[in-house]
Amino acid sequence: MKSDFIAIPDGDLCSPLGFEASGVKAGLKKSGNPDIALIHSKSPSSAAALFTKCRFPAAPVQISKKHLAKSRESYRAVVINSGNANACTGKSGLENASEMAKIAARELSCDAGNVLVCSTGRIGVPLPMNLIASGIPAAAAALSRKGGGDACAAIMTTDTFPKRLALSMELSGNKVTLAGMAKGAGMIAPDMKGLHATMICVITSDVAIAPRLLQKLSNEACEESFNRITVDGDTSTNDTVIVLANGMAGNPALKSAGGDSAKFAKALSYLMTELAKQIVLDGEGATKFVSVKVEKAASKKDALLCARTVANSLLCKTAWFGADPNWGRILAAAGRSGAKIKPDSFELYFDHLCAVSGGMASDVPECKLAEILKNDEFTVRIVLNCGDADCEVWTNDISYDYVKINADYHT
Repeated sequence: MKSDFIAIPDGDLCSPLGFEASGVKAGLKKSGNPDIALIHSKSPSSAAALFTKCRFPAAPVQISKKHLAKSRESYRAVVINSGNANACTGKSGLENASEMAKIAARELSCDAGNVLVCSTGRIGVPLPMNLIASGIPAAAAALSRKGGGDACAAIMTTDTFPKRLALSMELSGNKVTLAGMAKGAGMIAPDMKGLHATMICVITSDVAIAPRLLQKLSNEACEESFNRITVDGDTSTNDTVIVLANGMAGNPALKSAGGDSAKFAKALSYLMTELAKQIVLDGEGATKFVSVKVEKAASKKDALLCARTVANSLLCKTAWFGADPNWGRILAAAGRSGAKIKPDSFELYFDHLCAVSGGMASDVPECKLAEILKNDEFTVRIVLNCGDADCEVWTNDISYDYVKINADYHT
C-alpha cells in the first residue's frame, strides 16, 4: 500500500505547497496552553468534509456544513478553537461560530463562506468571544510555513501527544504532497458517513482534484479509517474531518476514478488510517492497542457489527487491561452483536494462539494466552465461518486512569 508514496520526516500541514498555519494562546484553556489554530491556503482550495451524525451537532459543525453547501471550490482557511466545544449553546452559539469565520476571513482578506470552523472542549458553555476576537487575529499574524506543529498543539485537549503525518508521491511526473493533523483521546467512536467535542482532523494537499471526486475519495477513506476506531464507544457532538486541496502541485486535475486518482486515494486512505491509529494509541488512560479482526462473516455489515461490539465491550476492555484472557466475554459480545453466528463453528485467536475452537476452549494453556495480553499491542481475531466478509476495528483497553480523567474533566 505504501509503494506509491513515502512519509516526509517531520512533515506537517504546511508540507504541501501553499499552506501556512499557526497556533496561539487566547486564554480559553485554564492551563494556558495554545487554544486557537489557523490553517490557511494561499490559493483557493477544493474542499471535502465529513461531520458527526450525532443529533446534537455543535454550532461549528452546522456553520461549516452551511458554508460547504454553497460551493466546494474556493476554500481558504480552517479556524479551530480548543477548550470550548460551542455545542448545545443555541442561537448565540451559531452566531459565535459564524463570527469566528468572519473574523478569520477579515484577517485573511477572503469571504467568510470560504472559511470552515471547528471547536473542541467542554459542551454547553458559551464561547468567550472576547478571547476569540483577539485570538484569531493573533493566529493570523503568526501564520507561517513553519507553523504546522503549533497548530497541531493548539487543538489538543486530553491528548498526550500531537498527531500528524505527511506523505509525498508523484502523479504524472508532478510531486504531490498531502498531510494531516488530528486530535482525540476520549469520546471516540466516530460515525461520519456523508455528512462527525473530540475527534477533529484537517488534511491539506497541493494536488489538483475536482471537489466531487475529493469528497467521494474522502468518504471512502474515512469509512475504512476513522469509522473503524473506538476508544469508549461515544460519538461526539463536534467530530469533523476536513480535506483541502489547492492544486498548487500542478498535476493534471484528477476528475475521475482510476489511474492517478487511484494512487491518490491509496495515499489518502493510508494517511487517515495512520492518524486514526494514533488517536487510539493516545486513548485516555490506555495501556494497550488492540486490533479486533473479524473474518468469514456472512456480510460486511455483520463483520463490522461483531468487531465494534467486541471493541466497545467494557468487560472485554477491562479484561485486556488486566491481561486476562477471558474469552467468554468476547463470545458474549459477539453473540449479542446481531451478526450471524454459528456457535459450533466459532473460532477465536489472541495473535496466533487459538483460544476457542468450535465454540469451546482450545487446548492452549491459559497462561500462554495471558502472556500475549501482557503485550502493548495484540490482535483479537474472530473467525465466524459464516461467509467471506472481513473487517478490522482498532481500539484499546480501559484502565483506572480512564475513569479518573473523565471523572475530573468537567471541573
